[in-house]
Amino acid sequence: MKLKNISTAILASLLGVVAMAQEKKNNHDQEINALIKKMTVEEKVGQMAQITLDVIGKGNDRYTSFEPLQLDQEEMKKALGDYHIGSVLNTANNRALSKEKWFDIIKEIQDFSIDKTRLGIPNIYGVDEIHGATYTAGATMFPQQIAQGAARNPELTKRGAEITAYETRASNIPWSFSPVLDLGMDPRFSRMWESFGEDPYLCTVLGVAAIDGYEGEDNDISDPTKVAVSLKHFLGYHATISGKDRTPSYIPEDALREYHLPAFKAAIEAGAHTIMINSGIINGVPVHANYELLTKLLKEELGFEGLVVTDWADIENLHRRDRIAATDKEAIMLAINAGIDMSMIPYNYEVFCDGLIALVKEGKVKEARLDDAVRRILKVKYALGLFENPNTNHKNYPEFGSKKHEQASYDMAAEAITLLKNENNILPLKKGTKVLVTGPNANSMRTLNGAWTYSWQGEKTPEFAEQYNTILEAVQQINGEENTVFVEGVSYKMDGSYYEEEKNDFDKAIEAAKGVDVIFLCLGENTYTEKPGDLNDLYISDDQTALALKLAETGKPVVLILNEGRPRIISKFERQTSAIVQTYLPGNFGGDALADILFGEVNPSGKLPYTYPRYPNATIPYIHKPSEEQKKAEGVYNYEADYNPQFRFGFGLSYTTFEYSNLKLSAETIKKGADVEVSVEVENTGKRTGKEVVELYTSDKYASSVTPDVKRLRRFQKIELKPGERKTVKFVLHPKDMSYFGQNGKEILEAGAFEVIINDLVKEFNVTQ
Repeated sequence: MKLKNISTAILASLLGVVAMAQEKKNNHDQEINALIKKMTVEEKVGQMAQITLDVIGKGNDRYTSFEPLQLDQEEMKKALGDYHIGSVLNTANNRALSKEKWFDIIKEIQDFSIDKTRLGIPNIYGVDEIHGATYTAGATMFPQQIAQGAARNPELTKRGAEITAYETRASNIPWSFSPVLDLGMDPRFSRMWESFGEDPYLCTVLGVAAIDGYEGEDNDISDPTKVAVSLKHFLGYHATISGKDRTPSYIPEDALREYHLPAFKAAIEAGAHTIMINSGIINGVPVHANYELLTKLLKEELGFEGLVVTDWADIENLHRRDRIAATDKEAIMLAINAGIDMSMIPYNYEVFCDGLIALVKEGKVKEARLDDAVRRILKVKYALGLFENPNTNHKNYPEFGSKKHEQASYDMAAEAITLLKNENNILPLKKGTKVLVTGPNANSMRTLNGAWTYSWQGEKTPEFAEQYNTILEAVQQINGEENTVFVEGVSYKMDGSYYEEEKNDFDKAIEAAKGVDVIFLCLGENTYTEKPGDLNDLYISDDQTALALKLAETGKPVVLILNEGRPRIISKFERQTSAIVQTYLPGNFGGDALADILFGEVNPSGKLPYTYPRYPNATIPYIHKPSEEQKKAEGVYNYEADYNPQFRFGFGLSYTTFEYSNLKLSAETIKKGADVEVSVEVENTGKRTGKEVVELYTSDKYASSVTPDVKRLRRFQKIELKPGERKTVKFVLHPKDMSYFGQNGKEILEAGAFEVIINDLVKEFNVTQ
């Protein structure tokens, strides 16, 4: 029977049944309220505590565990039983486990939590699964988020998140601390590569796509192939003044709302279940103690009803690092009253639990605040289906690490890798060309993946990724070992800090270059994240620079292959290169995708997700004010500003050419509050099929309150065109795209002139009252 033939009454009845079933499935308020009424203060506090796995692993102390990992029953009894701890995170010994081991470990935790505690509340286990099931051996590792920003393909980002969720659940883990929605706006920052890029709209679109992949478009995380996400890191985490991790930021209200808030707002509207808080300090106040941000903005204004979790040890840091609290107990009071629901402790849980219990008894933290926090925690546990199905068994996930999943990783890498320079169309090369592959990143799976890969800093990657191809191995496969010479020239000290390196057969590499046709110079960075990744010099290292200059002196064409988490400056030798390819951190299949691009099997289509600076003191992002690129002034005083990036945001070449034409607007004059329809024609004028990212920018010619940005990305769409094929791409601009935030944090939409910019085409329209 077709739906249109069903009577109105029957249809209403059917829809009512479906609605009630859905409500019953998603709404557990009665069970949660009943459970909270049964709980003691101690049990409530325990639900708000999260410890790291090593605490309950057998070992000499709380910081390490014996191998192979086994849980310590006495420590389990104390933490999960006596202290009622409701959440565990991370891996043990900073090392990936097999999916079979994950199942056994988490099942043992769940069995204890359910069977050996008074109320039988299941545990919620969380891990940083930021580009795949990070800590599971054999899982599919995708390109890091910065590379996904370069791919500009929301469907690929969504698919990658779907696969990551599937393989995370195959590991019996229901909660992922991902995606990162911070802006990658500062090339000095050690976590820039964990972002989708420097643009708020780009981060918003890809962030929502990731959530739809992780949680499903209906956010039904009881689905055993989905996980609960944790948005990171609310708010403004990457905007530090120093460029170093977890250092102060100064962000005025208009900038906070204009740039840093949009992606989080959209993600909350997309149904994200949990959120993690910025470890840093904004305007002198640690975010973990900021009631205005955590309660007034996040929970009340944005209406976030999910779980708010700290970052690693950040309640302790209010006392020991930020010195906003004289004692640990005072730090706990500040954080919980500010709006924190769960504390990632991670080791000395007694301090948090005992302190919070005392604060409640003293009336310094109201029990109603605990009830609110516990309600949010239990909502996530119920939403995940943990009360009915506390474990997910790897045996029910036959696609784990499958060829299909690996293909998705390859596809993302192939669309992310960005061609930045190609003099005389030296690329693609013919197979069989005699090449030298050199540089510290030439033969390393560790550097292809970056940190958060099998271990925190990525240093254990070689133990788990031998079966995949490094850049060298991928080139050898496609070009033939007999045509591929390898001399490293410079190498990283793999047991040292990320920036430690040394010359290794340096002169031999220069000599080898004389006997080949083309040099593949693989430079960049070793792996790092967070504080260990702080830097003092944005230039690429001295040894790598010396290698580049010496190789260029041979007269052989140099193809510079960059493999880095942030744009390290290359202006000292960029002019001596014939081609530049940016791979970012492309994952386990990045070497294969790169080789296919170098030899023409794949046409590159990546676009820079950030501005690539030319000099260390010229790190202005593409979103900037007119004064930062003003023309030379008349008269005696020269106030000229030099905006001179090495490569601009959105730049990326192809092996074919695209021509833009016929930019049209639905109207050249619109009333304030109306939409504008935009269309443009794009034609492939070259000889190869290629993908092109069509980007629409707007420019507010004049604003009355805050000086406008030079331009802003408002829409993008990736299309594929055959040679000679032409497509019309359409966009719709909404009033919000013409508005901005004033100094008081209020959104302003003014009448006036605006420009639409697509490629080199510009059209002006006017907004009237």
